[in-house]
Amino acid sequence: MKPTDISAPDYFHKVVDCQWACPAHTPVPEYIRLIAAGRYSDAYMINWESNVFPGILGRTCDRPCEPACRRGRVEKEPVAICRLKRVAADFKDDIKSRLPKTPALKNGKRIALVGGGPASLAVARDLAPMGYECVVFDQDAKSGGMMRTQIPKFRLPESVIDEECNYILDLGIEFVGNKRIDSLKALLAENFDAIFVGCGAPRGRDLDIPGRKEAANNIHIGIDWLSNVSFGHINAIGKRVIVLGGGNTAMDCCRSSRRLGGEDVKVIVRSGFEEMKASPWEKEDALHEDIPIFNFLVPKEFTHDNGKLTGVTFEKVKAVRDAKGRRDLVPTGEPEQHFACDDVLVAVGQENAFPWIERDVGIEFDKWDMPKVDSKTMASTHPKVFFGGDAAFGPKNIIWAVAHGHEAAISIDKFCHDEDINDRPAPQVKVTSQKMGIHEWSYDNEIAPDKRYRVPHRDKVVALRDIKAEVELGYDVELALREAERCLNCDVQTVFAGQLCIECDACVDICPMDCITFTANGEQADLRTRLQAPAKNLTQDLYVGDSLKTGRVMVKDEDVCLHCGLCAERCPTGAWDMQKYLIDMTHAEQACQRHARSAA
Repeated sequence: MKPTDISAPDYFHKVVDCQWACPAHTPVPEYIRLIAAGRYSDAYMINWESNVFPGILGRTCDRPCEPACRRGRVEKEPVAICRLKRVAADFKDDIKSRLPKTPALKNGKRIALVGGGPASLAVARDLAPMGYECVVFDQDAKSGGMMRTQIPKFRLPESVIDEECNYILDLGIEFVGNKRIDSLKALLAENFDAIFVGCGAPRGRDLDIPGRKEAANNIHIGIDWLSNVSFGHINAIGKRVIVLGGGNTAMDCCRSSRRLGGEDVKVIVRSGFEEMKASPWEKEDALHEDIPIFNFLVPKEFTHDNGKLTGVTFEKVKAVRDAKGRRDLVPTGEPEQHFACDDVLVAVGQENAFPWIERDVGIEFDKWDMPKVDSKTMASTHPKVFFGGDAAFGPKNIIWAVAHGHEAAISIDKFCHDEDINDRPAPQVKVTSQKMGIHEWSYDNEIAPDKRYRVPHRDKVVALRDIKAEVELGYDVELALREAERCLNCDVQTVFAGQLCIECDACVDICPMDCITFTANGEQADLRTRLQAPAKNLTQDLYVGDSLKTGRVMVKDEDVCLHCGLCAERCPTGAWDMQKYLIDMTHAEQACQRHARSAA
């Protein structure tokens, strides 16, 4: 193998597994260290720069960072990254003075943003400080989109939504509420310089089975029902409730039903428990609130008595896989099961609806009736129109909408300045040694087998009485410190200087993970089998260092390294150093400086 080029921006980025897994590439270990130091406002601002909604995401994020967490290499539970994000939001000071200032002089470009959810707000947050006039249109009276309408208040208080949406709107952004956009052609005629579509996936899927029309009064589409609950239009439900579906929306529906009068609430899913799309913690919360989940049952009929819903009939199925591992659900042949109920909430998925986009406006749609959108630039086939969030590729999480917003903002800025939108700006990278003395580092490198600390919850009896009472209470300062100390600082990298190495093998002897090997070079597949511990995870790189006097190479498996620094402490010649890697993903704001320089 060739020696590793550690100057490549993505090399160490990939080693920081949590940041690499985050769609917005939030520098997780950096803000966790700040939380451990009690610098909550600084930690909040690091989050705000990348993921825009730290307080909201600290409660609702789908946490793609946590399965990637390096703590999972040594024990079962990852660091509670998401809930530590909330700590920064809960304990920060007033950060308004640290937000970008609205420029007195606009740049003459007007941007329309359809939908007031996370994707559109992220675009506006990036463009407004650069002098763009951003106008956000939303059918609801207040901004926030699905964050406000579809996430129950017992998970996400309205005060948190107001605070973080207003941080953005106060940058000089015009919000036009109660305004539904019914025609893209008409919007294009208003001479906006660019249009961003971030209207979400507003339509819940229905079930076309016998009895649906006859019993319609007590069969509700999940996301619409949650919106009505959010706005106070619905404040009660029947005592016996069935929720159909296995995603997070289904979990929100069943838990909301318990708070609105549902005494016997069941979730019934066609897949197995482990295959449910709901996050594991969402399922745990539902079960904790005495909501049973029944699996491998397919709804066949809504039963009714002269139009009054009486229950749902199900067919029992089982999962069967073919030779290629593809799963199919087939009937078991058991007798059908009937569950009595007063109301049904259908939460079997969401889909996009674009009746307002005329098909002759220049936007191509695919066979699923979705607009064709470039996954990097977020551009459609119309040069002025960009998409993001659920409107681009279907339902995902808030953090994905934010990531789309950042990319779309870059594209819009480039488009408005007649630049190639495919030419993406490189991130800014900084690598700094953490050496304070011979064996002393500027960070805590002690590895302790601390188990994950549980987030305190409100008493269940109290929580079920009030649909607006937040269930998770969040870490206090002491618990936050303990959880933050579980972080293995995987952004502090082991950097090897082969010309200083005397091949004494001290680092090999001290490494607790057997991830360092001095050996003859070879092809990657061969090297992976000849290491102290075979490197089986092909998704993570090998670090190869040369310039050794014997002609051998140093090979380190980045997958299992704990970044403990013992190799650097033990090395007698200083061939190993611990260097903190910080990558700042370039957003549209940096382009503002570029345009200012070119104008000068």
